[in-house]
Amino acid sequence: MVANGTGFAGGTGGSVEGTGLTVAGLHSYYGLAHILDGVALAVKPGEVVALLGRNGAGKSTTMKSIMGLVRPRRGAIDFDGHAIAGQEPHVIARLGLGYVPEDRRVFSELTVLENLSVGRQPPRPGAPEWTVERVFDLFPKLAELRDRPAGRMSGGEQQMLTITRTLMGNPSLILLDEPSEGLAPVIVEQMANTILDLKRESLSILLSEQNLHFATLVSDRAYIIEKGRIRYEGAMAELAKDEDVRAAYLTV
Repeated sequence: MVANGTGFAGGTGGSVEGTGLTVAGLHSYYGLAHILDGVALAVKPGEVVALLGRNGAGKSTTMKSIMGLVRPRRGAIDFDGHAIAGQEPHVIARLGLGYVPEDRRVFSELTVLENLSVGRQPPRPGAPEWTVERVFDLFPKLAELRDRPAGRMSGGEQQMLTITRTLMGNPSLILLDEPSEGLAPVIVEQMANTILDLKRESLSILLSEQNLHFATLVSDRAYIIEKGRIRYEGAMAELAKDEDVRAAYLTV
């Protein structure tokens, strides 16, 4: 069972503002391969939503399509009143949408502090304001490693760094792609506590996951994607009770 947070007490947390994220009728391709077939989902302000599915179901493509790394052929994406479908990733990021990729993508030759500086953006209304000191409160381990090159860190430490670098952009919503993938159980639990801390800061989160237990610990609602289509939508607590849905779409 996850403990009650990490003891992190914010300071300058943001209020819940904006309209959140709404995706409607999203179709994305890789070449001729039709990967997303009419995906629709929503994340309300201050909410944690899980996008669940097996490997290859379309979770990461959904994240990349929202962030502009994959250009959708059709569909609408609204983020806090801005139509962002087809926009460039840097434009989307400047609106306050953060992205933590599955493969982390730290700057391996730069130190922890230098990586955090790369991610810095000005504060924005309605979003928590993050400083180096605040992200070190969130991940004390990183404070100990502040002068270490990112390439000399463990996978779990790099995941922490990628999340904190994204937070330095002061986003109002972040996309977390497979945050528990490849991490030791103790780090997975710490990651769950961190997400709950971020939720208390009124940060909205859409997380892509295969780990149902992890998603259940942190999420308010869930969508299940299978072969590029949303097959289920509901409260996380209800999904945890629905053995038939889990067997149909989540078991390997």
